[in-house]
Amino acid sequence: MEEEQQGEVQVFFDELIKQKIEPVIWQYFYEQIRNRINLPPDTKTFSLAEHLTEEIEFIISLGGDGTLLDTVALVRDRDISVMGINFGRLGFLASIGRNEVATAVKAVAKRSYIVDKRTMIHLDADLPLFGEVPYALNEFSVHKRDTDPMIKIHTYLNGEFLNTYWADGLIVATPTGSTGYSLSCGGPIVFPDSGSFVITPVAPHNLNVRSIIVPDDNIISFEVESRSENIICALDSRREIVGKNVQLAVRKESFPVKLVRLSENNFLQTIHNKLTWGLDKRN
Repeated sequence: MEEEQQGEVQVFFDELIKQKIEPVIWQYFYEQIRNRINLPPDTKTFSLAEHLTEEIEFIISLGGDGTLLDTVALVRDRDISVMGINFGRLGFLASIGRNEVATAVKAVAKRSYIVDKRTMIHLDADLPLFGEVPYALNEFSVHKRDTDPMIKIHTYLNGEFLNTYWADGLIVATPTGSTGYSLSCGGPIVFPDSGSFVITPVAPHNLNVRSIIVPDDNIISFEVESRSENIICALDSRREIVGKNVQLAVRKESFPVKLVRLSENNFLQTIHNKLTWGLDKRN
C-alpha cells in the first residue's frame, strides 16, 4: 500500500468511527494494514463468506473492479449491499473516487445513496465447477488454452442452434460486464437494466461474426470441439481447466447483487468519466 493510499485508508476508518459505524474487516486485508493504520483495539475480522451474518449490512470494497468482483463472490446470495471505492485504475464498478471516501461513509450512515440491483450470470455444467460460487457479475467465458489452436463452440438458445464460433473463445456478458472484457473484444455497451446478455466471440476466424444481444431469459448452452483435450472456463477472474467434452450452459442467476452508488453517479456519468465520451480531445 502506497503512502498516499495509506492516508486515504486511514481517513476511511476514521470516518467510520466518527459516524459510529463498526467495521468488520476481511482477515487478509486486516493483516496487511494492522501495523500501518490506527484501528480500534477490539476491531472484528472475518475470513470466510459464512462469517457474514445478518448483522452485516454493507460491504465496502477498497480497490479496483477486480476487488469488487472478489467481494461479490463473498457476498453470494446474502442481503448485503456492496459499495466500491476505487483505489485501482479505471473503476467502472468501483465508481466512487478515492477523494470521496468521507462523503461515501457519510452517505452510508445517513442512508443517502441509491442501490442498483445488477443481474448476474449462473453456470450449469455436468461436473462440479467453481464450488459454491458458480455465478459471475461480469461474464462467463470459454477459451482455448494459451498455445492451442482455435476451438469450435456450438452455441444454442433454449436448445435451438444459434451459431458455431470458430474462435479463441466466447464471452457471455451481463449488462454490467458489457463494459469489460466483452467491450475490449468489440462488443456493445448495454445499459444495466436492459434485461439482456451479450454474446461476443474472442478473435473469431470468420470476420462476419459479431456480437449479438439476446434476452436474459434464454438458457445459452455450448458444445466445444478442440484439438486439445482441455479448455478454460472462466467466471469473471476465476478460471478452471476442464475437459473439452464438458456440457456447459448459462442462465440468469436467481438473485441480483446490490451495488451502492452515490446519488449523483449514474451510468451515463460513469461512461462520460471513464470513457471520456463527450470530451473534445483535439486540443
